[in-house]
Amino acid sequence: MTSRPHSIAAIAAAAAALLTLAGCAATTAESAPAGELVEGGTITYAHQQEPACVFGGWIEQAYLSYNVLDSLVSLDADHEVVPWLAESWSVSDNGLQWTFQLKPDVKFTDGSDLTAEVVAYNFDYWVNQGGNSTAFAWLGGYYESAEAVDDLTVQVDLSKPYPRLADNLTQGYFGIQSQQALETRTAEENCAAPIGSGAFVVDHWDRGQEIVLTRNDDYTSPPANAEHTGPAYVDEVVWKFVSDATTRVAALKSGEVDAIYDVPAVQWDATGDAGFELLKYVTPGRPQQLTFNTAQGVFTDEKVRQAFAYAIDREEIVESIGRGVIPYEGNGGVSQTTPGYSQKAADWYSQDVDKAAELLDEAGWTGEDSDGTRTKDGEPLQVTLPYFAGSIINADGASILQGVQEQAAKSGFKVDLIPVPQAEAFAGAYSQPDERDIYPGYWTAVTSGILHINWGAGTGGEPNHWNASFTEYPELQAIILEANSEPDVDAQNALYEQAQEYIAEHALAIGVYDRLSTLAVSPGLQGVWQENAQGGPTFYDAHFVQ
Repeated sequence: MTSRPHSIAAIAAAAAALLTLAGCAATTAESAPAGELVEGGTITYAHQQEPACVFGGWIEQAYLSYNVLDSLVSLDADHEVVPWLAESWSVSDNGLQWTFQLKPDVKFTDGSDLTAEVVAYNFDYWVNQGGNSTAFAWLGGYYESAEAVDDLTVQVDLSKPYPRLADNLTQGYFGIQSQQALETRTAEENCAAPIGSGAFVVDHWDRGQEIVLTRNDDYTSPPANAEHTGPAYVDEVVWKFVSDATTRVAALKSGEVDAIYDVPAVQWDATGDAGFELLKYVTPGRPQQLTFNTAQGVFTDEKVRQAFAYAIDREEIVESIGRGVIPYEGNGGVSQTTPGYSQKAADWYSQDVDKAAELLDEAGWTGEDSDGTRTKDGEPLQVTLPYFAGSIINADGASILQGVQEQAAKSGFKVDLIPVPQAEAFAGAYSQPDERDIYPGYWTAVTSGILHINWGAGTGGEPNHWNASFTEYPELQAIILEANSEPDVDAQNALYEQAQEYIAEHALAIGVYDRLSTLAVSPGLQGVWQENAQGGPTFYDAHFVQ
């Protein structure tokens, strides 16, 4: 198959007419019948968001960099850590020293060699030089140093045991870059086209339009869970940025693109029925949830938080908007695909408007204004809920939040729902305690260790900026820290469940729905799969058939 003209803009105006809106069910279409593999060709893929850099601490960057940078380890479909750049690894008896044995003869695309010294440099880069804030979030408080034992053996020393270190390193935030490139190229060059040892290299980036990845013909280091060895099958991947979901689906159906990301729930069944392969990954980690600001405002009162939780039929809202595609999630700590998940925490609250009213009465919100909003001492029960529209929250998610707003109003909460554009969100809008009362959002992870990031205490006199409640909870944090260092997986998960139940009992956060990574793929393109740590599209095994 050859490259086609890239005229998605011409499709956008007619997209609404091309789409057939239909009901959906949570089913995945059968894969297209196998055909004869065609070497070469260009995959045109439509993604919904454009990051600032290829590599970094946002999941949208991890999706891209996973196709360009190799990591030490990968996660297979059974949630087991398998080799990638590291052939093997071991942990000392005290859990403080990890040793990784690297594959021999691996080269970066700038010609430099993969060595233990380079890997150690990358660890220090992540933690000390701002490689990305998410890598630092995972390693901070545990990582002490990394050093080369010999050319292919790297030793990582920790300050305290971290038995799930390898699991966390499977995320795209930990792609290994060329030390030579990091030291000799400008920050702008490494941002736009990081140098890895991966299956593809960045050819060029037309900002606002597309980024083109070309095949690394010398590729020798696929992960153990890949479906073939050697270079990728296709010549290039044109990774287009198409923010409008309607336009993406229309482009797929018209043959303008070969695959798309983020299929709207209302189009799920219709797209599968039209013969496209549907892939759905329920992201582990923190789900799309509502965290209450417990440092200041009305939600400092636990009864008011619990009243809000009882006021809403979250499951009904998600089922209505998500049409069986988007999973409801009651757990405010972690999603249902995360190891160590607590169903007890997920089931803690269901809608009970009488209970909500009783709790608000007890909390002193006994008055009511002309709009039906509860009042206390003449002040309305008004809360601010900003959401990052088009970045953290997609169109389906925005509709779900509108449902939350409407149901909360019936129990006397006036929810100011504020869409925040991506540029403002990433510039820090609504990030301070006096700017918001509720935070909706997710954070991908492969273990319940995400609780340490989202609820951990600050260090060195600095607050934990990833704790959306703005409050430290020593009892909760002690449970999470104990879990993070517990070597027995069953005992570790039991502690993580205890932490989730603490969050639920005190209504620090409530779940709404699980974040999805979805793809729709043309029947003539096969071998596309979602990597198992974060659900990003992987094109190494992808190939056209005839």
